[in-house]
Amino acid sequence: MSFKIAFIGAGSIGFTRGLLRDILAVNEFSDIQVAFTDINEHNLSMVTELCQRDIDENGLKIRIQATTDRREAVRDARYVFNVVRIGGIEAYQYDIDIPLKYGIDQCVGDTLCAGGIMYGQRGIVAILDFCRDIREVAEPGCILLNYANPNAMVTWACNKYGGVKTIGLCHGVQHGHEQLANVLGLKKEEVDIVCAGINHQTWYIQVKHNGEDMTGKLLEGFEKHPEYSVTEKVRIDMLRRFGYYSTESNGHLSEYVPWYRKRPEEIKDWIDLGCWINGETGGYLRVTTEGRNWFETDFPNWMKEPAFEYKEEQRSKEHGSYILEGLETGRVYRGHFNIVNNGTISNLPDDAVVEVPGYVDRNGINIPRVGDLPLGCAAVCNASISVQRMSVEAAVRGDDTLLRQAMMMDPLVGAVCNPPEIWQLVDEMLAAQKQWLPQYGKAIEEAEKRLKSDKLIPVKEGYEGAARLHTKTVEEMAQDREAAKRNAGAADKAEERPAEIK
Repeated sequence: MSFKIAFIGAGSIGFTRGLLRDILAVNEFSDIQVAFTDINEHNLSMVTELCQRDIDENGLKIRIQATTDRREAVRDARYVFNVVRIGGIEAYQYDIDIPLKYGIDQCVGDTLCAGGIMYGQRGIVAILDFCRDIREVAEPGCILLNYANPNAMVTWACNKYGGVKTIGLCHGVQHGHEQLANVLGLKKEEVDIVCAGINHQTWYIQVKHNGEDMTGKLLEGFEKHPEYSVTEKVRIDMLRRFGYYSTESNGHLSEYVPWYRKRPEEIKDWIDLGCWINGETGGYLRVTTEGRNWFETDFPNWMKEPAFEYKEEQRSKEHGSYILEGLETGRVYRGHFNIVNNGTISNLPDDAVVEVPGYVDRNGINIPRVGDLPLGCAAVCNASISVQRMSVEAAVRGDDTLLRQAMMMDPLVGAVCNPPEIWQLVDEMLAAQKQWLPQYGKAIEEAEKRLKSDKLIPVKEGYEGAARLHTKTVEEMAQDREAAKRNAGAADKAEERPAEIK
């Protein structure tokens, strides 16, 4: 079986190496073609060298095609994986630090809120160029598997404006499924779920064991759990008030709704600092910065360590390889995918990108109809969908009025800031990120003029947030080399949680 796969943003060590291992663990895929592309030639070279060593030591004859020419990488590809972070850590720093000056305290800032909206503005304009290349030179019918955030916005733009069939992929459902089983005292495979909503705001609307509905037992189970009662206070409160458990982590969920991070003095009541994903201010920025710095410094040692083994039991929970396996071999796979709604969830808009159950086999990616979400759950999702829709249209059109309106309608931004503050915030973010926002040329010029005024609204310069932790130096990380290596190499940087809850 021979076909071509391409990774755009292949300099991302966690996703690229892990997904390649998953794919090449499928016996039928031992002779496929693999292409890597990235704008950072240094990162691309390191990841290629490491992955080629893995391939060689597993006895495969595949030679990775590594190139900074994206068009050549996707030429004749049947599947393209998008794992980019447009603007890298430099742009991401602005996504966290500028909103903090206005009191917007984000844990992740890559899906919604001020950071996620701006991440979408950078990402969509670039990814539509990827789609053009795929349309023009990839294999006809090529599928784009999108792992990049903001996942729903990017997937929305690719399907509506990119002309490429795009499936958004995430691992949030799997993690929450494990938590549900844990609080019920069951194994994961003993708990049957139906999960539906939008990416990072998906709800376990059905939880059963041997046909018995277990939903009513979840709240007590979570409240009494020795770990989750400390680390998942936001999710538990949402379960208490809406009746259903959310897929997304405590820190993520806390920044998508208006209630838990709007008052600095209350934030620590809802979060835990035992792991960044539980709500730490700028937590994901910290761990990604540490991971990048460690990989660049410690790379020679990675080449001396044992290669990844391409075995079935070593495959991760990421959906990507199983989708390819289903489409190419006919083996049935059930997962949760981000797709254009088109009536799948009947009380969410048809044009929205929703995260729902799906089945994959040789017939394609098949999506059953879910029906209505519970009204409260649908209301939470609809608030975010309005922000996503405006953000996508703003990015495609270069319309800064729509961008500002999206910020106003964002639940947490709107809870913290008044309209004049939001206008100034957008001016600052446009000016700071102008090198990644070519569609906003005129708007950026005008924003820069306004920022030179002597009548600017006062902000909290240098404010670190309610729960900001120190970003470790390479020397500090070297005190626990194994932990640093796991962080640098992980696609899911929250999979490993400290045993001690602080």
